[in-house]
Amino acid sequence: MPFFTRAKRTQRLPDRIEIFLDGRDVSIRVRPNARARRYTLNLGVAGADPVVTIPSGGSSSGARSFLERNSDWLASRLSKRPVARPFRPGRIVPVRDVKHRIGHRPGERGTVWVEAGPNMPILAVAGEREHLQRRLLDWLKREARGDLEEAVFDYAAAINVRPSAISLRDSKGRWGSCSSRGTLSFSWRLILAPPTVLDYLAAHEVAHLKEMSHGPSFWRLVHRICDHTDEAEAWLKAHGAGLHAFGRSQDFGL
Repeated sequence: MPFFTRAKRTQRLPDRIEIFLDGRDVSIRVRPNARARRYTLNLGVAGADPVVTIPSGGSSSGARSFLERNSDWLASRLSKRPVARPFRPGRIVPVRDVKHRIGHRPGERGTVWVEAGPNMPILAVAGEREHLQRRLLDWLKREARGDLEEAVFDYAAAINVRPSAISLRDSKGRWGSCSSRGTLSFSWRLILAPPTVLDYLAAHEVAHLKEMSHGPSFWRLVHRICDHTDEAEAWLKAHGAGLHAFGRSQDFGL
């Protein structure tokens, strides 16, 4: 980000710094980094706290001054950040970009299923209320894995490659990745997006099995095997950040 200043001295650092912003106290998580040369400030995902990085030789007073100088920027960004949307009865959650309403079924057996509703499909979750968050999250991950595995294997067969493994993560910075050993990793949150977006990310990471860089040959390959690349990229740019709000809250620690 564009805001920075150089560190001047070293002291024992707190875990958090509290600042008063727009009429309320905002908690900023402190992250020391011996390799950093400047103070930096980054927003956490929805439901998480912002993070200030303090370089070697930095101080909590220096970090506080840095935060105060950039308080307008932080307030503006926080006001635009999607509000955390924990999974709870009545909450609307997109599945493959189709709105579903969460319905709690405490007296029924099973885990999660989809049933018809008056205005939209219902994600019915059985069991005790305290297990609803975990059960729905597990179900969404299973759905994501099924869709991703199908898309990955189709694209891998098309260009004659084979991933060594497929894993699901919840990274705030990357929707997918490909390791040097051929392991493809994806955000489970792709199950919330339109199917074309999940499909594109599968094609993108499979293409890395042939071209590890993001050079011209890589993008030619992606566009050749996935004709909705530009559409999916545009959707992620416009709406991707909002997907990180679902299932997050301090109450559940996600």
